[in-house]
Amino acid sequence: MAAPPADIDRSLENLKLERDAIVLYDALASIEKDPRRSEAFRTIAGNERRHAEVWAEKLRAAGAAVPEPGGARPRVRLIILLARLLGTNAVSDLVQALEGDEEEIYQGQQVSPEVEAIAADEREHAEIWRRLETAAAARDIPAADRKAIRTEDEQAGVERARRASSPDEIVGAERWHRAGQSGTLRAVIFGVSDGLVSNLSLITGVAGANPEPRFILLAGIAGLLAGSFSMGAGEYISMTSQRELFERQIALEKAELEAIPEEEEAELAAVYRSKGFAPEEAARIAHRIFQDRRAALDTLVREELGLDPGELGNPWRAAIGSFFAFAAGAAVPVVPFLFGGGPVVFGLGVGLALLGSFLVGAGVSLFTGRSIVYSGVRQ
Repeated sequence: MAAPPADIDRSLENLKLERDAIVLYDALASIEKDPRRSEAFRTIAGNERRHAEVWAEKLRAAGAAVPEPGGARPRVRLIILLARLLGTNAVSDLVQALEGDEEEIYQGQQVSPEVEAIAADEREHAEIWRRLETAAAARDIPAADRKAIRTEDEQAGVERARRASSPDEIVGAERWHRAGQSGTLRAVIFGVSDGLVSNLSLITGVAGANPEPRFILLAGIAGLLAGSFSMGAGEYISMTSQRELFERQIALEKAELEAIPEEEEAELAAVYRSKGFAPEEAARIAHRIFQDRRAALDTLVREELGLDPGELGNPWRAAIGSFFAFAAGAAVPVVPFLFGGGPVVFGLGVGLALLGSFLVGAGVSLFTGRSIVYSGVRQ
């Protein structure tokens, strides 16, 4: 019996998805100088090859032609280019967001043995990335973790099938999206957008009042400098105030932990009960956590305040990012006026500003997973 066309199309889409992942992780493995990270990328690439073969075999069984490997999609090629220029650590968030796309695609598909096995592998990929990020901070990977990475393929079979036992396990075991949580990404995107729009508006107004090129250029440069300093200073004050507020909340939580530890332990147990744990189990977990006061404080901050102590934001990074982002955006409509004036130069400035806005939106799509065209046009 021939497979329905929808099943063939889905298998083709999944095959393309996995082949893109193979290209990405093969490239990361070749770029990475650290042999331990390179080994981890090769392990993931091997898993992706196994996934691709699953979908290729389904196509063959359905009597459909298996296409030859083609070029990776533009988003994958851009990540590889950035990895070559900046290193694999710099594209970690982008790669994990791409993994999130894969998770969402499989989430929308009917649960099957193939999807279960692949989802189990994806959970292993999340664990590998967690170890790599921990190692990047500590500059070392424990021997046990290195062994776990090397034996990833050997441990795949029965254990993966056992763990992938329900749809919730398949699609909800991990969350990859952590890009931009510190606020720096938001500040940079806002800075570029504000620079493009505000300086284009300023130049347009001055050009309407006095088309003399040197006055338009002077106004554009003044707007660039004023806006850059304003954005940088405003972002620094804003994020500093926010960080101080968060630190104050954490300090109050620490004081409560020192003054009334029994009540705080009861509160944490209540949090776990609200998550569905049995009362005895919730109390046991909370008591175990409270054996280490540092772990207790970290858990209370996350569960009660909804804060990540390691992601409070860096005011200086956000301020510097905003300064240069605004300057970059504001410079785009000004550049043509360095070479003269007139309607053609003015139109070129407007066109460059529109193109710059589109590229900003396309850049945002790398983190959001939305279509490049959609994000660019929206911007």
